[in-house]
Amino acid sequence: MKYKIENLNHITVTKPLKLDCGQTIKDFPLAYETYGKLNAKKNNAVLVFHALTGDQFASGINPITKREGWWDTAIGSGKAIDTDKYFVICANVLGGCMGSFGPKEINKISNEPYGLNFPVITIKDMVKAQEALLNHFGIKKLLCALGGSMGGMQLLQFCASFPDRTFSAIPIACSSSHSAQNIALNELARQAIMADPEWSKGNYGKTDKLPKNGLAVARMAGHISYLSESGLQEKFGRKLQEKADYEFSFDADFQVESYLRHQGYSFVDRFDANSYLYITRAMDYFDLSKQYKNGLTEAFTGQKTKFLVISFSSDWLYPTKHSKDIVIALNASGANVAFAEIKTDKGHDSFLVKEPKFLTTIKSFIDSSYEVFKK
Repeated sequence: MKYKIENLNHITVTKPLKLDCGQTIKDFPLAYETYGKLNAKKNNAVLVFHALTGDQFASGINPITKREGWWDTAIGSGKAIDTDKYFVICANVLGGCMGSFGPKEINKISNEPYGLNFPVITIKDMVKAQEALLNHFGIKKLLCALGGSMGGMQLLQFCASFPDRTFSAIPIACSSSHSAQNIALNELARQAIMADPEWSKGNYGKTDKLPKNGLAVARMAGHISYLSESGLQEKFGRKLQEKADYEFSFDADFQVESYLRHQGYSFVDRFDANSYLYITRAMDYFDLSKQYKNGLTEAFTGQKTKFLVISFSSDWLYPTKHSKDIVIALNASGANVAFAEIKTDKGHDSFLVKEPKFLTTIKSFIDSSYEVFKK
């Protein structure tokens, strides 16, 4: 990363947190950002969980990268998650690289970056750390919690671990466990990073070099999985990149090649390679049903939370079947659950772009939930 991470909003989590790997951490930073104002009754709070490459800067202009927030399409004044009405909280996950405790942080014992000495974390660890934010703001119960992709995984874990902490929940384009295909894609990304000589077995933080090529390839592989074949075909097809014919070389002849290279190499400026390893591993380890003797249904037993599960028709990374499995388990547990599949050709990333039906759906759900919750 070339950006300096300074003066970010954060809390220091002083309470010891025992991680699933067996290690215990304490006195660690958790960076966050808020949007809107918390009302006097503290009943207008919305917690947003970010996906793999996201951070706490969900809306507006990211003060570090100077780019638009990753969910600016959904969060803001008058938008689906209306910051004129709601107090929105988003934290950088444990293991992240935007101010929260992660592998690029300095180990106070060695006075060097943790690198691969950072403990292996899980989605459950991330969620347990974020509960400290609710306690920090004195919020006993959220109006709504929501997230897409890895954010949806965090949400499912949050509802299972803390069944009384949110009135409503919107898991979006996610799964209750990572499939073999998704584990394979993440392993491909990790191997690309670790094959870069500049990775230096995770110790690049001690040098002035970064595993840029490996991280860029990892991002390219991931980015392909976020799109759909029809979406790529419509946007790029076989169009050439500013040329009349093939150059018979390995430069970027096609527009889609140029696009992927741009996505990959712009990513290395804002993300840490070791964080990518740790967070993808946390996703691979996620299996909510495995945490309970009677599986996924038991995970949601006793839930009073009102759920809206959303999938996208062209999402092949987390296809609709994964969302329907969640709905079936919620129904079996007696939970209040609704389901919506949004028809779109934009693939897994549909929740991050201006998809009108999706944005209208979450707005209606949150607004109607607030009318009931605030009474």
